[in-house]
Amino acid sequence: MRPFLSHPFDDDKLKEECGVFGVIGMADASSFVALGLHALQHRGQEAGGIVSYDPEQGFNSARRFGYVRDNFTKADVMATLPGELAIGHVRYSTAGSKGSTAIRDVQPFFGEFSMGGAAIAHNGNLTNAAALRRELIERGSIFQSSSDSECIIHLMARSIQKTIPERIKDALRRVEGAFSVVAMTRTKLIGVRDPLGVRPLVLGRIGDHGWALSSETCALDIIGAEFIREIDPGEMVVIENNKVESFRPFSPAKSRFCIFEHVYFSRPDSILGGRSVYETRRQIGVELAREAPVEADLVCPVPDSGTPAAIGFAAESGIPFGLGITRNQYMGRTFIEPTEQIRNMGVRLKLNVNRALIKGKRVILVDDSVVRGTTSRKIKDMILDAGAAEVHFRIASPPTAWPCFYGVDTPEREKLLAATMSEDEMRDWIGVDSLKFISLNGLYRAAGEAAGRDPANPRYCDACFSGDYPVAPSDKIEEGFQMKAAQ
Repeated sequence: MRPFLSHPFDDDKLKEECGVFGVIGMADASSFVALGLHALQHRGQEAGGIVSYDPEQGFNSARRFGYVRDNFTKADVMATLPGELAIGHVRYSTAGSKGSTAIRDVQPFFGEFSMGGAAIAHNGNLTNAAALRRELIERGSIFQSSSDSECIIHLMARSIQKTIPERIKDALRRVEGAFSVVAMTRTKLIGVRDPLGVRPLVLGRIGDHGWALSSETCALDIIGAEFIREIDPGEMVVIENNKVESFRPFSPAKSRFCIFEHVYFSRPDSILGGRSVYETRRQIGVELAREAPVEADLVCPVPDSGTPAAIGFAAESGIPFGLGITRNQYMGRTFIEPTEQIRNMGVRLKLNVNRALIKGKRVILVDDSVVRGTTSRKIKDMILDAGAAEVHFRIASPPTAWPCFYGVDTPEREKLLAATMSEDEMRDWIGVDSLKFISLNGLYRAAGEAAGRDPANPRYCDACFSGDYPVAPSDKIEEGFQMKAAQ
């Protein structure tokens, strides 16, 4: 049974599947990994795991539910993870047993092969995992988890290649979808990105002899590592004996990095594609103010992800910025809601309105997205209850009308508000004076594409907004998912 229940505020947000981190060449590498995972906690708060290797004790692992700070800061746990090589993973359950995760689903996964053991941690989602799983089971594989990532271990086991890096290449050539992988053998730290580069992966250097692989640059900062570069889409790096080798095991493809990493998933202090995430989000607010101006007295972010865009909106519009909503920082996702009365308080447990600032004002609320719309309605009610004269929503992403199959936890399409309503219908349903989303072209401009989105050759994966899937989700199509008709 899962010990944690998510809070209703978080249930109306898109969630990244996970974060990965690995270190080689440092004594007590697992401690560095724990710090890195702590910096990546926003990418996965359900569970975490670390695998390490020590020549005397071999491979060791620890997997736990809950926050990194509650599990991997304990001396007795970290003492079981010795060695100069370790990888780790934090997760949400986008694939596997959603809502009823078993400890066996928690990565990294480990396999023992004829040439030695290997562990693997995966950020993303395999869109052909169901078909692969059926094939592997028919050929005798015995699965221990419900995770799509375990397919990679079984494909490695069936490869006839003589080294683990070659077996990883073999396995990943069979999978479809999105994957940023961090893996380890007894002597090597390995990182791989899928040919489209949907999910991020970066390389860092620690001192003279250590190296790190991470989902984001912010996790390199916490361990004092120097950001060297991003792993390229379709690239595999193998790090051993203080040397980094690069390979290109896949057919070339045009990069389609997930644009929602810029909007919401990544931390604002990270660097993506050479761009500051914070600066991109601030620029989204600038574009929003240009595209959807409105007369008002106050620009107020929905904390915390709406803050940079609200700062940009206020600066461009000349309307004062104010913190009209305060977030309870000590209220985690794991709050247990014991009674119906407490459950009905919903967002108020996590957000509170600054009544003295809001009263009598025409308020622009800036948020990162609208998914189901339920939280937007509750926040609107709170702002009106505090005496606001008008409430205007400005959303720092286009309408989310399509589910993601590449490692983001999105509802079924019929549960996405933008899939069933027009912008005006959403405005009326939420009950605000106005509701405007940034355009897809505006989002591209904010992310550095001055000409906006090129429909024939988009730089980013924006399927959740456009319905343009760079990799057909074959498993979901088999289940009956209808893709957008070609224009």
